[in-house]
Amino acid sequence: MIITEQTSILRIRNIAVSPATFLSPMAGLTDSVFRRLIKRLGGCGLVMTEFTSAEGLTRNSVKSRRMLFYHEEERPVTAQLFGSDPGRLAEATRMVEDLGFDAIDLNLGCPAKKVVKACGGSALLREPRLLERILKEIRSAARIPFTIKIRSGWSESEIVALEVGQMAQDLGVEAITLHPRTRVQGFSGKADWRVIARLKAHLKIPVIGNGDIVTAADAMRMRKETGCDGVMVGRGALTNPWMFRQIGETECGMPVTLPDIGDKYDLIKRYFSLLFEEETPGAIGKMKQFASWFTHAIPRGAALRKAIYESRSEREVMGRIEEFFQRALVATPQT
Repeated sequence: MIITEQTSILRIRNIAVSPATFLSPMAGLTDSVFRRLIKRLGGCGLVMTEFTSAEGLTRNSVKSRRMLFYHEEERPVTAQLFGSDPGRLAEATRMVEDLGFDAIDLNLGCPAKKVVKACGGSALLREPRLLERILKEIRSAARIPFTIKIRSGWSESEIVALEVGQMAQDLGVEAITLHPRTRVQGFSGKADWRVIARLKAHLKIPVIGNGDIVTAADAMRMRKETGCDGVMVGRGALTNPWMFRQIGETECGMPVTLPDIGDKYDLIKRYFSLLFEEETPGAIGKMKQFASWFTHAIPRGAALRKAIYESRSEREVMGRIEEFFQRALVATPQT
């Protein structure tokens, strides 16, 4: 479905993000296959790579290099990096630029213990001097647009979104995404959208809101309540990959198109076909992972998940899926 020109446009220097919707980078999830699937469904203005270690990239890690694989159809596409060494982050920035990415993003939000222990991700929110050096080094190294993604702070007593946002703006960062949970919260509790509103009122650069968007109506409500320039969808896109298209429909005052069982069957086949085409390492694990998100919205999906988890080969997984959906299509009249 094509969304009309009435949808929002966000400009980050020379990048026109249209519509102003972003797929959140999620470790182990938003690889090139999933990003292309989202792009083909329509409505997503910009995608990001999984967060990639600057340390690993500059040491020629095969895993880090693989994370930066992308197809032209994904554009505009941003490479997201994490790390704590200013020099390595600058070197990784130049490598990302040489690979042809449209922009670079620095992760300042990851709450994972392994990342935080090395002073990466959300740990940098507690290290303003080091963060200032990192931002300066990346800005100096990057000719392409430079953005950051942050959390509101380390804890409720250490909310630093406005201070970090101001520092970033002063040092030439061109857009900022805020997930208004703290590192201590992880993914529990509720995202405090009021912090997004305060950050938007405080800065001149674009502010993108992220957190607790599980329906198109949530995205519209976030924009209305916070005034943010764009919205980033994370976990909501895993169970509903049509989310971005539905946001565009809602924004244009159109009825939201809900996928039927045939659409879901087609999508899961397309995803698996892309995995096979790319010869993705660990394809069976990826197939099972995708099925665990996606089949929660399908009647009797638990039976399908069980069948997929018990499969031992790609052929067996596809056979179980074909069998399940053929029965479902017979039982469900198509409109």
